[in-house]
Amino acid sequence: MSSKKILVTGALGQIGTDLTEALVHRWGESQVITTDLKPQKINSSIIHKTLDVLDFQALRQIVEEHGITEIYHLAAALSAKGEQVPQWAWELNMKSLLNVLEISKVYGVRVFWPSSMAAFGPFSTIQPATQQSVMDPTTVYGISKLAGESWCAWYHRSHGIDVRSLRLPGLISWKTPPGGGTTDYAVDIFHAAVTLRPYTCFLSPNTRLPMMYMPDAIRAILELMEASSSSLTVRYSYNLTAMSFTPEELAEEIKKRIPSLSIRYEPDFRQTIADSWPREIEDSTAQKDWGWKSHYNLSSLVDEMIKGIKSIY
Repeated sequence: MSSKKILVTGALGQIGTDLTEALVHRWGESQVITTDLKPQKINSSIIHKTLDVLDFQALRQIVEEHGITEIYHLAAALSAKGEQVPQWAWELNMKSLLNVLEISKVYGVRVFWPSSMAAFGPFSTIQPATQQSVMDPTTVYGISKLAGESWCAWYHRSHGIDVRSLRLPGLISWKTPPGGGTTDYAVDIFHAAVTLRPYTCFLSPNTRLPMMYMPDAIRAILELMEASSSSLTVRYSYNLTAMSFTPEELAEEIKKRIPSLSIRYEPDFRQTIADSWPREIEDSTAQKDWGWKSHYNLSSLVDEMIKGIKSIY
């Protein structure tokens, strides 16, 4: 029996659904506890708690009661929603992270927290964004992620907290619906293609963004959390990437399998957000420190997404 006791916040979101399944597979149902504002469970055999992560005492009670040793803190407001309700997004993203870090300080809990490519900005968009690129986010989401990275580094430096983080690119999964992100078109388009509906993309056809198939992201999280502390040189957030493509390139790849796909482009406010993000990301530090390497490219991503989405219709 593993001595790990794992808590996943925001477990019913896009990352949380896949990550919880992977954690259960790796450590067993009895070692994983999920929380979310929603009461439903991912797996009926897992303990699930309805939790507002802004409630420090409720979070602390769960950690104490279950002897939590690791927290995967996923609860967050995403980019598009953040621009619509900025004060709510800032409060959720910042206060919840600080609650988790304070809990870790008291109980010695190892923490995973996802940052994002949204922490970059216009000065990082010309060349591939490196680990040390200028960080000048222009969105509420990105600002909160950059601030969160600094808090993670501060808690590690000042209190020895074992906190680990990844700057995730746009994530693509067929298991959960999009959650209000600027890269959600890369999920929506597959649903339209499989159900033979025309698709209207909210980004322009040539908007190149870094992307990743969810199984790669989940594997990266698990590999980072199991890496030796002595090998980690970054305690704010590691760059991570797999591929970069445009909506037009994705549509053409889908049409090789589903020729009937019809797409038109009507950019909205999310175009401005996308234009402030890097076109490419360089992740050699993650490769060097803990052996990161992506498994999926655009072609294999499209194959897997079509297969997965067909299974749910």
